[in-house]
Amino acid sequence: MSNSIVSRISGSVVVATDVEDAEMYHVVRIGELGLLGEIIRLEGNKATIQVYEDTTGIRPGEKVINTKRALSMQLGPGLLKSIYDGIQRPLDILREKSGDFIGRGVTIPALDQHIKWEFIPKKNKNDEVQEGEIIGEVQETPLINHKIMVPFGVNGKISEISEGKYTVNENVAEIKTTNGKSVVGLSSWWMVRTPRPVFRKLPPESPLLTGQRVLDTFFPVAKGGTAAIPGPFGSGKTVTQQQLAKWADSSVIVYIGCGERGNEMTEILTTFPELEDPKSKRPLMERTILVANTSNMPVAAREASIYTGITMGEYYRDMGYDVALMADSTSRWAEALREISGRLEEMPGEEGYPAYLGRRLAEFYERGGKAVVISPEKRVGSLTLVGAVSPPGGDFSEPVSQNTLRVTRVFWGLDANLASRRHFPSINWLTSYSLYADDMDEWYKHNISPLWTTLRKEALGILQRESELQEIVQLIGYDALPEPEKGILDTARSIREDYLQQSAYDEVDTYTSIKKQFLMLSTILEFGRLEADAIKKGVTSTKISSIGTRKDLSMIKWTKEDGVEQQVEEIKINMKNQFKELVMEVSH
Repeated sequence: MSNSIVSRISGSVVVATDVEDAEMYHVVRIGELGLLGEIIRLEGNKATIQVYEDTTGIRPGEKVINTKRALSMQLGPGLLKSIYDGIQRPLDILREKSGDFIGRGVTIPALDQHIKWEFIPKKNKNDEVQEGEIIGEVQETPLINHKIMVPFGVNGKISEISEGKYTVNENVAEIKTTNGKSVVGLSSWWMVRTPRPVFRKLPPESPLLTGQRVLDTFFPVAKGGTAAIPGPFGSGKTVTQQQLAKWADSSVIVYIGCGERGNEMTEILTTFPELEDPKSKRPLMERTILVANTSNMPVAAREASIYTGITMGEYYRDMGYDVALMADSTSRWAEALREISGRLEEMPGEEGYPAYLGRRLAEFYERGGKAVVISPEKRVGSLTLVGAVSPPGGDFSEPVSQNTLRVTRVFWGLDANLASRRHFPSINWLTSYSLYADDMDEWYKHNISPLWTTLRKEALGILQRESELQEIVQLIGYDALPEPEKGILDTARSIREDYLQQSAYDEVDTYTSIKKQFLMLSTILEFGRLEADAIKKGVTSTKISSIGTRKDLSMIKWTKEDGVEQQVEEIKINMKNQFKELVMEVSH
């Protein structure tokens, strides 16, 4: 042990010699402060270590102690409502212990070691159980029942199990196996870089409803799907991801602030605890975990924060919950990989990123999915991954964006021009796409309307036609267009302004149910069809723009959910009557 010493330091990377029983990804403690690090390369008797804390003051000759365990995290009751840093240290407890800035070498358990949780057994003594089977529950929050599962690789008969109050480190059951006895505690440890195994991945069947009209209607992501939100600075990536975290139709939310600016994470940390879950009317934090790693925190910990978050997401997926994970942003994570790769003097790939960037991104997104988890009852859970990408200058051809698009099936392309026109969410409907839309046709037909897919395609077609006509308008002017083309532009403007534009800060408009979305879109398109028919009969677009229901269309999105059905019905009746009067005027 005394021979395990630091020989060289380069930023967050330390080289040590003769680390005892060294293996890849073992966690080590460095120096008198016990700085946390992870072995990422072995060459002979030399171990290269990435350190998750500031290495200032570390000098050659300091001791390196190997914990002989891979980077792992404690999973159990108490994860929800918590705010962690990149290596699962609770930030609120860290602040009490070391002040506003994280002290170096501070070790704090991820879960409160003193709270006693009420364990309710779901199995009895002498019951045969298998790996992944639920043997009991803990009411972690009023929204989430925490399932206590048999560890992987354990099969046998329960020899001891009892109801009562336990801490996360106490055992609640004992299982007699062929190899002896195995204990089950309220918490377990899992390596963050190793995906939790599943029995079988399932195809996408149902959408993750977000309440954001442009996403749910035009570019839906499936539960268990993968989505990317690339966009330049100021285009609304963070606000869009925050909206998803607030409103997504998931049981559990994991939000990872990976290398973002401190003010953005501060907004999340201050607003999320005050938000109300729209379904249960309980605090949203009761089903949320926040992982905060700002740009001034150690770079290596930024790289670990992605794995910390996704491991927690997999844990709740294994319980049978639908989990949504937001990573903001994977570009900062890739920059951490680039910096560490540079310290290791590896051969760089495109734009200095490591050559294995694409593989690392693929490995991350592959951990999502809707799956039958390992359990006798074949529980089904889902883990949806949404990653923001911050390409420099909004250049989507850069390596992180391109590698992300290769492995994700939904592309929500943010547009700086839309953002500058104050059109939010500024998702470009001409460049974005979803490869899940056709797979979920049956769900929409059975749960919303058989007309849903037709309406969606009709609206996208009108927006595409508008884009083509805008080029002509720039050449000859709007007034020179034929009346039918003016009608198309009119309908497209209504889709853009009355439907796609949505205010994240308005109490009503911030969230739109899928039922209300269908009513809104069908009404706008019906107006467009009536307008086209009236133009054919001689009514001018100028005349049509003055009718009252045109203004009524723009008011639907401000109407509360319980009153929208009646309002739409009245608008449709008035619309038909007003168009009938216009046609009669022309015919006379």
